[in-house]
Amino acid sequence: MKDLSLRVEKVAAPLRQQVFERLRDAITSCRFLPGQRLIERELCELLGVSRTSVREALRQLESEGLITSVPHRGPIVATVSLEEAESIYEVRAVLEALAGRLFAERANTAQRRELDAAFEQIKIDFKRSDAQSRLSAKTHFYAILMDGSGNEILMGQLKAIQGRITLLRATSLSSPGRSQKTLKELERIMAAIDARDGNAAWKACLDHVRSAAAVAKHILAERDRSAAAAERKRKVGA
Repeated sequence: MKDLSLRVEKVAAPLRQQVFERLRDAITSCRFLPGQRLIERELCELLGVSRTSVREALRQLESEGLITSVPHRGPIVATVSLEEAESIYEVRAVLEALAGRLFAERANTAQRRELDAAFEQIKIDFKRSDAQSRLSAKTHFYAILMDGSGNEILMGQLKAIQGRITLLRATSLSSPGRSQKTLKELERIMAAIDARDGNAAWKACLDHVRSAAAVAKHILAERDRSAAAAERKRKVGA
């Protein structure tokens, strides 16, 4: 393989973390597609690292719900079903709404400035065609929001489903026009936080997640319909 874009550079960050981040980005950007088998030997060649490093990263990806291990096939990229997406969005809406409320009420000056900077970066990255930059900026924004909530239990609950949230976030942001609507929804969240209005922040976060959910579920439903139609066509031609 001559594609060197996934190769890990020799920098200070732990090698395992670098490998994990490269593979996670490849999955969330759909370079590795849902259901695709991940072969360790090929990943070692793509990344330029040992099989041990790849295996450690794969275990971390599995713990975050980004891949699943299938008997006799090995690891494959996870597929989020429509039913699972509905459940995830129900939980995410409540948790992120609570995070917004707590941040508005508890965050200190430094955390508020950090969130402001993250939102400004979102505005910049959302003007680019690079889907991974938009996704990374949005993920960073929410990491700051969670930290500023000051609630470790809340952060732990969100971390447990973070991998699948990232997959769904990538799905919703892929919809034409969604980025601009997202910016308007985030502006509403920021206004509530700036006003230190916990109730308004709760409502703005809740509405934002529900809006994203509607887009993602529509895309997943269309995917399922297309797959069903293709399967019917295959059976007719068999």
